[in-house]
Amino acid sequence: MVINKKTMRPLSKREIDQTLISYIWVYLTWDNEYIHWDPAQFCGIEYITIPTLYMWMPDIVIEEMTEKDKAAPSPFLSIYPNGTIEYRNDQVVVSTCKMHVYKFPFDIQSCSLSFKSVIHDDSEIVLRTSKNNTSATEWFNNSMHTQYEWVFINMSVTNEIVDHFGFNQTTVIYTINMKRRSVHYLANFILPVLFFLVLDLASFLISDTGGEKLGFKVTVLLAVTVMQLLLNEILPSSSDSIPLIAVYCIGIFALMLLSLLETILVMHLIEKDSAAQDDETDGEQSLAETSRDRPNFHSIFREMKRCNHCASSYEVSADENQSVCMSSVTQKDSSSKLTEVSSALEKVSEELWETGKTVTLLSSSRKPGYWTRMVKKINKIFVIFYLIAVTVFFSNHGSIVDLC
Repeated sequence: MVINKKTMRPLSKREIDQTLISYIWVYLTWDNEYIHWDPAQFCGIEYITIPTLYMWMPDIVIEEMTEKDKAAPSPFLSIYPNGTIEYRNDQVVVSTCKMHVYKFPFDIQSCSLSFKSVIHDDSEIVLRTSKNNTSATEWFNNSMHTQYEWVFINMSVTNEIVDHFGFNQTTVIYTINMKRRSVHYLANFILPVLFFLVLDLASFLISDTGGEKLGFKVTVLLAVTVMQLLLNEILPSSSDSIPLIAVYCIGIFALMLLSLLETILVMHLIEKDSAAQDDETDGEQSLAETSRDRPNFHSIFREMKRCNHCASSYEVSADENQSVCMSSVTQKDSSSKLTEVSSALEKVSEELWETGKTVTLLSSSRKPGYWTRMVKKINKIFVIFYLIAVTVFFSNHGSIVDLC
């Protein structure tokens, strides 16, 4: 039996479920030793066409096919005088095709369609093809007028004998090699993500004092997140390795995340510096007010002694029978005690004042603008680190650039 596959046209390739949708024409020819006639004896009839229901047909299937063609198969076959029977049919085939997306979108995929019998072994049906690799590729190029996302490279045809459940079967395998058109993904995915990285790097020129820098970085980070979601809808989840383009997106996302965290830290330090300056101003005002309102114990105790002297004079004039010596002694003792208490309290007041002044000076010992100067150093160091990280990342994962 000869399987002559004239044309195969890939219509679509779904990466997410790893299937190939192709439109194929299959020509089957086989010999029937019980059919033979002489055209000269039968009015020059060279062939006849009869329904497929009246003749035996080989049970040829496509091993990778996952969905049956919804269109009805061809209902007729042709019979020739020498006993050759020919059957032609076209169908849309949905078949499995394992994706290798490591180099997406610069990948080359190979999909196979294997034709074999269901129940007959190689002693009953021997399958072979009438075309070699070169003629099959040329045939495909001549019949392929429009190519969409995938560009046809070549097609190979091989015959294999496979052991299925203890008996050998011949299998004809057509392998189609295709290359993806990468211009669409390059212009709409890879370059925009790279531009977002450049924007994030340029955001270091924005002032740190306002909130515009933080909002800008968050917006750029969200844009890269949206691009990653779009990529997740394209790539199959069952791929064996992480694609280069996914590593590319994750690396850029990580760099932008570090940049966002650095901006948050810088804004926190600037706010801390501003709060420290406000506290220093409040401390100076409080110190001045305390100095102005500090109690004067000398004046207080002079007033107390004056009041005490008046009281003593009043007691002497009211009670003239009292002894003047006794009154003078009592007044001197009282005045001496008040003077000692006044001196002790004034010393305590001076010590408290000096202690408060020392605490205020220690709290404001850091120069104004300390954290602002630290922010400038942090920004310089992080920009250098950022540029080095970007350079190292693209040098270690330069496969995408090479493929471009």
